Amino acid sequence: MEAKLLIAVPRPLRTLLTYTEQTTNPTEILGCRVSVSLGHGSSIGVVLGVADAQAASQYKLKPIKALLDREPLLDAHLLELIQWAARYYQHAIGEVVFTALPNALRDGKPIPQTINWQALPKPEASNQLKRAKRQADLYQWLMQQPAPCSASAIHAHLGDGWRQVLAALIDKNLVQENLSLPQASLPSLGKVTPKLELSEQQNTCLEQCRVWMQASNPQPTLLHGVTGSGKTEIYLRLIEDALAKHKQTLILVPEIGLTPQLVQRFSDHFPEQRISSLHSGLNDTERLQAWMEARSGQADIVIGTRSAVFTAFAHLGLIIIDEEHDTSLKQQEGFRYHGRDLAIKRAQMLNIPILMGTATPALETLHNADQGRYHYFRLEQRPGKARQPSLEVQDIRGHHLHSGLSKLTMQAIERTLERNEQAMLFINRRGFAPMLLCPACGWLAHCPACSANMTYHARKSRIICHHCGADERAESHCPACSNPQLITQGHGTERIELVLQQYFPETPIVRIDRDTTSRKGSLERHLETVRTTERLLLVGTQMLAKGHDFPNLTLVVILDVDAALLSSEYHALERFGQLLTQVAGRSGRSDKPGHVILQTTQPQHPMLLTLLQSGYLAFARQLIEERKRWQFPPFSYQALIRAEGAEMEQALQHLEQLRALIPSQAGVFIMGPVPAPLEKRAERYRAQLLIQAENRNLRHLCLNYLTKLEKNSANQKSIRWSIDIDPVELS
Repeated sequence: MEAKLLIAVPRPLRTLLTYTEQTTNPTEILGCRVSVSLGHGSSIGVVLGVADAQAASQYKLKPIKALLDREPLLDAHLLELIQWAARYYQHAIGEVVFTALPNALRDGKPIPQTINWQALPKPEASNQLKRAKRQADLYQWLMQQPAPCSASAIHAHLGDGWRQVLAALIDKNLVQENLSLPQASLPSLGKVTPKLELSEQQNTCLEQCRVWMQASNPQPTLLHGVTGSGKTEIYLRLIEDALAKHKQTLILVPEIGLTPQLVQRFSDHFPEQRISSLHSGLNDTERLQAWMEARSGQADIVIGTRSAVFTAFAHLGLIIIDEEHDTSLKQQEGFRYHGRDLAIKRAQMLNIPILMGTATPALETLHNADQGRYHYFRLEQRPGKARQPSLEVQDIRGHHLHSGLSKLTMQAIERTLERNEQAMLFINRRGFAPMLLCPACGWLAHCPACSANMTYHARKSRIICHHCGADERAESHCPACSNPQLITQGHGTERIELVLQQYFPETPIVRIDRDTTSRKGSLERHLETVRTTERLLLVGTQMLAKGHDFPNLTLVVILDVDAALLSSEYHALERFGQLLTQVAGRSGRSDKPGHVILQTTQPQHPMLLTLLQSGYLAFARQLIEERKRWQFPPFSYQALIRAEGAEMEQALQHLEQLRALIPSQAGVFIMGPVPAPLEKRAERYRAQLLIQAENRNLRHLCLNYLTKLEKNSANQKSIRWSIDIDPVELS
């Protein structure tokens, strides 16, 4: 019979396309890839549904060109999640579907499969093979094997010419060919790390989490543990429970940098379980292998960054999100989904437990816990002899600084090194200096493609734009007045590293930022150096802010954070509190006392005082009260519409047209359009329009009007626009 299939293609279309296929059971191919005609060419698509066969169509429907999969790649649950995500995030369904597939499967290539063979017991086999000695030999050997055999095993037994012999046995229906996924090799069994003994508070937390997770309809659980409180040990015990039930676990982490460390930690704890990782640091073949291991059930534990939330699983039973507050869990380009929020939705659909761990909960997450939507447990103590570090605020107003470092800070670093301990200097800016300028005429190295300055990188003698990637050789003379003495202002990780080398020439220095970790394996090598070197200086950006455990690190110096305290962006203070708390938490994680130095020109800032004197929880709840006063999220629901054009006027005009399509609604506030904080990026001018509604339904009602009417309106090809649901930054 002819079925009408609803197919998603990787194009910016908000609807499914209809094609026909001759099949007796069309539901069996839901989730399969197909090849279809599209325009003057062809495309790969994924079957998402079956249309009413009796419904009339105003177009002549084309048949699909080919069915590419023997069985669905995406199961019914994952298809439901994908379609929900496309609706919620107001994004083209085909682009969402193909986000869920590994790159290696997006272009129609078949799933790699292993062919093996097994003998079929037949009483008449001896008669059939009387005159075929080699066939009889191979048949008898295959009958003796406990499992189907691979080509290499058969060749080793029979030698050359084995394929013709095997083909004859298949023709006689004495041997069966099987297709299966390649079997992943288990990691080598190293020394099993002995289990740590849980503290009394950790045990209480574990038992409470178990009670919550065994409920018939488990709610999300927020595990709010101070840095170094042993949240990972709770994760390990809960994963043990899932494994005992033959269930798989998905662990989401915000940064690639956390993945190797967690994989090692989990491999030590679960030496006989298959642990797969999924992140952008893998090549396409490695990602496909890990994805297939999860889909087939070979992988017991999958650790991945945000895109791993779309991984197909055979029997997923637990989801854990580490550092749930981190903005890296939100995709900022293309399909702008939030990995944490989709993981919560996925757990709800599957009716399985989800645990979110952090030392600094996102305000939305903390508000949901306060409202009773999430379970909440707080770990307030570090286990064993470890204690929270002491904190010193340095008022650097009027002080002479050497490349951003005060005299008191240098003395503290020197004392730390004399004790053969480690010190970390944190500055969230890479490069040597954020500005290269001419003191004679005022010329400034400005990016020609962006409304931003270019950062000077001394080691490369280059100026680089950290927004669009523009890269130029740094001139030795001013290009405007030929002055030979250009100067720099401000400082970044590279400059701090150079100053430390001058002051402490005998001490190893490790710098960790995007510039030093761009090559595969470089981050792991740097982290290994930190773990195996007793006396050391560590310089880095926010890549070091969370998850890392350095037992001999006792001093943390935090530089240049005042911009966040003074920012007008309402997310900035939340990010500041999270970053300061996380960075400070790297210090004193073993039995040695830790110390944190914060250099600032704003020592009396009220929110800074709240954070330092009362802790992150009081700081966060004060921010929540301020958000409530201004009706910002989580007390309202936002969507940010961005537009880019060759001229600013074009972008603003297009957003005005979009705004006009949205009907006036009580409880909906529309702000803008206005130029974006970074007005120009990569030769494109950027503007934005903010929609804020009292509830999600109102917001989506407005956006549904917008997308439906915009489709039928004249659109300038030079304008690109997008919708960002629940934006985490307004830039």
